[in-house]
Amino acid sequence: MDQTIILALVAVAVIGTIIAITSGVKIVQPYQQGIYMRLGKYVRILNQGLNFVFPLINQVVKIDLRTEVLDVPSQEVITKDNSPVNVDAIIYIKVIDPKRAFFEVNNYHTATIALAQTTLRSTIGEMELDEILSSRERINIQLRDILDESTDKWGVRIEAVEIREVDPARKVKESMEEQTSAERRRRAAILQADGLKRAAILESEGKKRSMILQAEGQRQSMILEAEGKRLATILESQGEAQKLRILAVGSAALDSKAMSVLSMETLKSVGEGESSKFFFPIELTKLVDGISQYMGAGTGIPERAVSDRRDIEEAVGTADEILGPIPSAAEIKKQIEDLDALMDEERKESEKLVRSSSSSSSP
Repeated sequence: MDQTIILALVAVAVIGTIIAITSGVKIVQPYQQGIYMRLGKYVRILNQGLNFVFPLINQVVKIDLRTEVLDVPSQEVITKDNSPVNVDAIIYIKVIDPKRAFFEVNNYHTATIALAQTTLRSTIGEMELDEILSSRERINIQLRDILDESTDKWGVRIEAVEIREVDPARKVKESMEEQTSAERRRRAAILQADGLKRAAILESEGKKRSMILQAEGQRQSMILEAEGKRLATILESQGEAQKLRILAVGSAALDSKAMSVLSMETLKSVGEGESSKFFFPIELTKLVDGISQYMGAGTGIPERAVSDRRDIEEAVGTADEILGPIPSAAEIKKQIEDLDALMDEERKESEKLVRSSSSSSSP
């Protein structure tokens, strides 16, 4: 009986020892720190790893040092322009001082959420609805700065604040949709009017350009035609001059009889023409007397002596002195090249005029 009691007492002692030793062993994870208290008094911070404390009289509270995400519940807020909206957000927090996070506030999670709700309500209430919808990033930064300043004394740092949803009331949504529709219709009307205006401008510009080019083409055509006529007249005159020169030089060796035969041939060609009226010069009688003399029926007309070319040149001058210099082929070619260069300049001036008129009329 006594042995049984002793064995029971030993077993209880062993079990108590094991429980005491087990309760005195505290394992702190790498992402945690422990608040070590003994008999209600703060002792120190327990770091990661295996830590042994006195059992029964000591207490260890583990604080998570990782970034935590807190959900701020949705709440209705009245904006500055009296538009009710439902706003919610999420907060990213991190404990940087476990001692203050445990001793300075009862529950830093609840306290941070409550502070975020009141701060969000006051911040949104100072803004108009359009500003809230278009300036979320600025609101997030503003909320983070305000909350971080307030939670710094708790040993908690606000990593970020993100407004998750801004939900205006149903009537406000309907008004916004009507406003958006009206704005879209206004922009569509403006774009359509601007398109019609640009189309009319482009059409007028096209007509103007076409008229300018047509007028310029006609002007160049007239210039080319006139220049062609001028060159044709020059060439024709040069041909006539050469013909006269040949006749003048060739007739120097002809006598009176030969001249009479040539005159008859000329009258014959005149008679073969289509005209029904003929005009003869006063010297026609002399021509008839010359022909009669050649035929042996005329009297009083002396025989025309054959003239030497040198005698003719001494009497009336050389052919170049009488007719003037005749342009050579090279000179005529140069005149044509000068004409082409002049036409190129005229064309460039016309193109420049068209470009200047286009740039001045463009909107």
